[in-house]
Amino acid sequence: MAVITYWHNPRCSKSRAGLALLEEPGAVVTIRKYLDDAPSIEELRQAHLALGQPPALTMVRTGEARFKELGLSKQDPDVVLLAAMADNPILIERPLAICGDRAAIGRPPEALLELL
Repeated sequence: MAVITYWHNPRCSKSRAGLALLEEPGAVVTIRKYLDDAPSIEELRQAHLALGQPPALTMVRTGEARFKELGLSKQDPDVVLLAAMADNPILIERPLAICGDRAAIGRPPEALLELL
């Protein structure tokens, strides 16, 4: 079974629920507390690619106060949003799981099951 890299915020109920869903069937999960160990812009680009390259906006927590503080908008180009997430990991939608060249955002947590 392939290893799943899990960008996790243990204070988030959706992130905890998604982790439990992946671990229940015995998936091998490597946890990355992305708020403490922020992904680089290149890692964010790779995650974006693994998600199938939807608008980068799908990876952004637009309701976070930091989004407004930075003057970001939902119309910003992907390059701007990816850079903002690299500099402000609180903006990264959680949880995000990566397995090889595929990724999924756990909103809802059951969406992560497609990686199994």
